[in-house]
Amino acid sequence: MNSKPTLWGEVDEQGRLVFPPEMAAQFGLQPGAKFRLENGGNRLQMHRPVTQLTKVYIEPTDQCNIACRTCIRNGWDESLGRMTEETFDQILEGVRQMSPMPTVFFGGLGEPLFHKQTVAWIARAKAIGAQVELITNGTMLTEKRSRQLIEAGLDIIWVSIDGATPESYADVRLGAQLPKVVANLSRFRKMRPGGHYPRPEIGIAFVAMARNIDDLPEVLRLGRSLGAKYFSVSNVLPYTANMQPEMLYTRTLRDVTYMSSPTHAKLSLPRMDINEKTRAAFLQALQSGYNVNFAGNSLGGATDVCNFIESGTMSIGWDGGVSPCWPLMHTHTSYLHGKPHVSRRHVVGNVNEQSLPDIWLDDDYLAYRQKVQSFGFAPCTFCGGCEMSETNEEDCFGNEFPACGGCLWAQGVIQCP
Repeated sequence: MNSKPTLWGEVDEQGRLVFPPEMAAQFGLQPGAKFRLENGGNRLQMHRPVTQLTKVYIEPTDQCNIACRTCIRNGWDESLGRMTEETFDQILEGVRQMSPMPTVFFGGLGEPLFHKQTVAWIARAKAIGAQVELITNGTMLTEKRSRQLIEAGLDIIWVSIDGATPESYADVRLGAQLPKVVANLSRFRKMRPGGHYPRPEIGIAFVAMARNIDDLPEVLRLGRSLGAKYFSVSNVLPYTANMQPEMLYTRTLRDVTYMSSPTHAKLSLPRMDINEKTRAAFLQALQSGYNVNFAGNSLGGATDVCNFIESGTMSIGWDGGVSPCWPLMHTHTSYLHGKPHVSRRHVVGNVNEQSLPDIWLDDDYLAYRQKVQSFGFAPCTFCGGCEMSETNEEDCFGNEFPACGGCLWAQGVIQCP
């Protein structure tokens, strides 16, 4: 088994912390870069500088060819549209100007392959040297389109599969058929050039809910049989009232603040086989209300981490509007604590009016990202007791729009590939 070389930092004679060059380049530690530090006991945690852009999410369209129970479009009243060639030109030019060049991810709140230019745009992004990913529902992955994606140089393709049987899959993804998606992905896998590391690599995305959680083990096995290398599992976010019973994290939200308290007992668990003998005891330990640490990693308490900000990403809607994250790309309604929660769209700029680098390094946008890294927002995901938690306009800590305290992505409950 190959092991990664140990990287060492050092303190020079002037008391300055010096990083290995490869690490400095990877994390954008250029002269003048500032980064947040956290004391983790015997660890020092360094957050990525908010000046480093690592990934650009591009939404070619917010339209789709199928209807899903889990779709955000069930809880919004937004305009539907498609990105123009001129808008993509502006994005690509901005990506080209960034150093190091960020990954380009074609996704958003619609089906990227529903836009006729997406494959051509993937080829153009690869031509300037960018890493490129795509997420799709897999229904439009025809033989012709598969060949085009492979020839374009796509690096990773994510396919959403939310059921392991034709019945359970069709119950979530209305208008789609699992056998067709599996056949499409199987053909795509075989069409890739041979070798030990075939590309594009394949990822499977699964949205967990009460009606399909029993299918997850089989979806993982199915994914492996299809050559998947990556798997991403998220909880469902109910965009309609009738989807609330599908939530698998009601107790989780209630327990988080309790487990966050430094006054509560701490429980440290080792790695162990999870089988019929250990499963019940292990689950009871996790739900004990203690601050649980598993093999050196905390499993309890508030996360308060926006992975979109921490990972250095930006999201660009089909109209060119730049948002800090997917959840803020479109105004929509979801349900939290049994009540509607309205998230208003937050746009920090538009690539048709400003260059992408200028938007990314705008002082107000930088200040916002620094604020989110510190996450000094009210704990609306756990409390939800006042009317302020029903929107992202403001919170009881005095934070103004956009107030992120009600964001389930920031608590690790919802996640995106």
